[in-house]
Amino acid sequence: MSEHIDNSKFRKTKLKELILKLHHGGSQESVRQELLLNLSNIPYGEVVEVEQELIMEGLPEEEVLRLCDAHSAVLQGTVDLSTSKSIPEGHPVDVLIEENKALKRLSDLTTERILSLRYTPDNNFSEEVLEILGAFNQLMDVDKHYQRKEYLIFPYLEKAGITGPPKVMWGKHDEIRELIKGSIEILQTPGLSKEDLLASAEIVLLPALKGVFEMTIKEEEILFPMLMDTLADGDWYEVQKQSLEIGYCLYDPQVEWKPDGLEPENINTAQKEGGNIQLATGGFSAEELLAILNTLPVDMTFVDKNDKVKYFSQSSDRIFQRNRAILNRDVRHCHPPASAHIVDKILDDFKSGRQNRAPFWINMKGKMIHIEYFALRNEAGEYLGTLEVSQDLTGYRALEGEQRILSYK
Repeated sequence: MSEHIDNSKFRKTKLKELILKLHHGGSQESVRQELLLNLSNIPYGEVVEVEQELIMEGLPEEEVLRLCDAHSAVLQGTVDLSTSKSIPEGHPVDVLIEENKALKRLSDLTTERILSLRYTPDNNFSEEVLEILGAFNQLMDVDKHYQRKEYLIFPYLEKAGITGPPKVMWGKHDEIRELIKGSIEILQTPGLSKEDLLASAEIVLLPALKGVFEMTIKEEEILFPMLMDTLADGDWYEVQKQSLEIGYCLYDPQVEWKPDGLEPENINTAQKEGGNIQLATGGFSAEELLAILNTLPVDMTFVDKNDKVKYFSQSSDRIFQRNRAILNRDVRHCHPPASAHIVDKILDDFKSGRQNRAPFWINMKGKMIHIEYFALRNEAGEYLGTLEVSQDLTGYRALEGEQRILSYK
């Protein structure tokens, strides 16, 4: 067998066979034993390649998502990280690792607390529930960790042709978010009994904590080494500059990393090329146009005819998070996998000419948000792209009577 161990093709073929055994109902323990018997250390890059190949060969993304926890559990501790690059202090990946340390501590402590509930005296039960609720409220901070991956980092993997693993990981993010939200709802239930909480813990609370913990392992054994091999220092600098817009998770970076030889750029400076922009009804400079677009009380995002995100406005009161990492990204990859079919439907209807606009409205954190998509066409009726416009209608819906006298309120 030794002549095969260093053969990449053999390792990937064998790993694929083992993952498909899980797909066909094989037990995690038996598959893990076979893995340890046949393969000593598997380079992390090969794990990524196998997952990508399985999707390309027809294994549905939903099934890869279902298998994600199983094959991660089987692989845990067998992935070879010896060739991965070192990570400088304060680097975005270093920050993610420090956040993971905090997430592991919190998930471990909260798991122990839940498991000890059955031995908690009834007179202390309510106090314990409040403590556990506080821990889950803290755990919800993981959303920032996941958003930085989804909106700032995954686009760079997609540009490098690595699309499968980010999709699968985003799907797991959404599962974990829903489990944490469900846990908080359960813990907030008036008159919650110990029996009901212990029953719910097996179905919702403990799986949420396990999901958070296992995601840190997936990141550290697979994602982070792959990112260090794929992204350049300039890419990481862009990630770092935009990270503050989303925020950090249970950790405040102590060191500001800056790559050698890269000068910071002023991303807010308007670029003026060729003087004024002249239109049929008037003209303005690039600086004036930028001020107009960023002053309008709406969020705007433009997707071109090839479904690539080309522009978003930067008003001071944006409703939805946007970062420059989404530019030139396929718009489908900017939405959770569960809503990708809706995006496809809108784009297909706009391109075919069946529809010209698609309105939605939602209640979000006590606000009424109106979202509308518009098909953009030239004078000949040819499709140019799609404009997304979002607006907070809460204040307008509350208006009564008239205001005819000047007031700056």
